[in-house]
Amino acid sequence: MPPEPDAVVPGAAVPDRARSDACPGALRLHTADDGALARVRLPGGLLTDRQALALAGAAETLGDGRLEITSRGNVQLRGLASDCGGELAERLRAAGLLPSDTHERVRNIVASPGPGAGPAEGSADVRAWARALDEALCASPWATGLSGKFLFALDDGRGDVAALDADVTLIAGPDGTALLRLGRAATARPVPAGRAVAAALDAAREFLDAQRAAGLRAWHLRELPDLLPPGPVPLAPPSGTRPPLGALPGGGLHVGLRFGVAAAGQWRALVDAAEGELRLTPWRGAVLPGAPADRLPALAAAGFRTAAGTAWDGASACTGLPGCAKSRSDVRADAARALDGSAARDAALQPGAALLPGAALLPVHWSGCERRCGHPAGRRVDVLATGEGYRVAVTGGPQGRDTAVEVTNELMAAAVAAARRTT
Repeated sequence: MPPEPDAVVPGAAVPDRARSDACPGALRLHTADDGALARVRLPGGLLTDRQALALAGAAETLGDGRLEITSRGNVQLRGLASDCGGELAERLRAAGLLPSDTHERVRNIVASPGPGAGPAEGSADVRAWARALDEALCASPWATGLSGKFLFALDDGRGDVAALDADVTLIAGPDGTALLRLGRAATARPVPAGRAVAAALDAAREFLDAQRAAGLRAWHLRELPDLLPPGPVPLAPPSGTRPPLGALPGGGLHVGLRFGVAAAGQWRALVDAAEGELRLTPWRGAVLPGAPADRLPALAAAGFRTAAGTAWDGASACTGLPGCAKSRSDVRADAARALDGSAARDAALQPGAALLPGAALLPVHWSGCERRCGHPAGRRVDVLATGEGYRVAVTGGPQGRDTAVEVTNELMAAAVAAARRTT
């Protein structure tokens, strides 16, 4: 799969995407070294327990028995036979997970996963926005012109998913109003009550119309930052504060998975604890709004991360070997050893180091090649396999990439732990 493009450098040539993106979907399977891969879009990360069990059954029957939560709260099935597309599609349709064959790859919607309607009385219920936006997208013939990478983010006002650098971001305000942010703009357009979903859809169509008029083609708004007029309302940088792992203050539970991967048995344990709805997060975890706190020990025993304060907070990695032929290393195995090692434990135990509000420990992403698939937005530690070891750098901040250090596999863990303490 092609990588997510980095921000456009001022003065650099604007990319012109003459070809369609190669993002996989539920109908367009991607051929990998470990078999075919399907990506099932889940707008807002929302799943019923019945739908979640249908995904587990498909993974066991048609794939390698594992499910992978992506950085957009979608689900991937791997190890599929190349001829299973028809049966997979029928299973997804029966579960209500494939409402449109023509629009299934453009249903890219992330939403704040916290329980309730939002952080303050009167704020919008972004779950309702997610469902309405999904229906509107699927009902709009022009929306098939969007890239399979084009992303909508629906933030309930906490600033969690507003930090994901989506193409179109809605930020809930009081009494059903909203702010509409385009790409990485520092300003927003005010949206009156009752118009949030329509405004998001209009912005996406405006982007398609504007690039067509300019004779250009782009996958993301950030590739053409001057194409659309900015909004008049200044925006503070979003907090990026994720719901804490464990029992949530407003009720329900939030659990994480190592690299977002769950075996079918683990997945069923998650469904059992959920007692109804699951909300998959763009941080490769799940919020279970109906689950009581006494389910946490069983989930921890099943391999879920149920508490913050470890080196695994904010850690991610691409597929790597053996699943991806382009990778230079088994990055997930290397990353797991680094995160479980003494250097990583020492870093996580530094005062204030856990990834909580006001914390100092940076997110980290391991990549097997320069495509850096699945890397998070914002400032992070970038760990790139070189074939002879790893290149470790801090990147993604406003000052650009810091000086990189080349290390062997044996020294990589210590280099990563030191880089994550960079302020």
